[in-house]
Amino acid sequence: MSTNDRELEVKFYISRRKELEEKILSIGGQLVAVRVHEVNLRFDTPEQTLALSGKLLRLRMDTRARLTYKGPGNTEGGARLREELEFTVSDFDTAKGLLEALGYQVQMMYEKYRTTYTLGALDAGTLGALGAGVLGQVEIVLDEMPYGDFAEIEGERGEAIQEIAEKLGLSWEARNLESYTVLFERVRDVLGLGFRDLSFENFEGVKISPAVLGVLVAD
Repeated sequence: MSTNDRELEVKFYISRRKELEEKILSIGGQLVAVRVHEVNLRFDTPEQTLALSGKLLRLRMDTRARLTYKGPGNTEGGARLREELEFTVSDFDTAKGLLEALGYQVQMMYEKYRTTYTLGALDAGTLGALGAGVLGQVEIVLDEMPYGDFAEIEGERGEAIQEIAEKLGLSWEARNLESYTVLFERVRDVLGLGFRDLSFENFEGVKISPAVLGVLVAD
């Protein structure tokens, strides 16, 4: 979910995903996308031009294929703010070929399972439960990554994101503003891993602790 071509979100490392799902439903969350497998290709030039300038170019396939650009990030209301431009493409392989023809190369593949909920914070019942300080719709996604589970909360205001996080029992101090690929790079450095892709196959049988990821457990 993005608003006016911008993305404002935080992520939390979680240890009890099923319990968090129950909490989301208990405060009025609506399931809008069932658990789906995602494959993401991150592109860059051979000189890493995009990464060095804090930008991202990504091609994603889940129930549809999407091309996404994200600009450099900064902080607003305690959450990470980035410009985000995203649109659906009709053919994943053709889009990949187009990017490669333009000089971009696949730098890494990463995959996850994602379940998506929304919380319509303008709903009268929700406002009564959460307080009048919450404005706008909030999206909550639960991500199963090869190195652990995460919750991402995205909304229009940092204050709304924080209030929802607290209602879900997630520690605001444990929030993380880094991307999944940055966390992966940290794991590779700490453990001396030689593979490029953040895949379930590469992490099969490997348990990654929060300390190796450099995150705090939020729940």
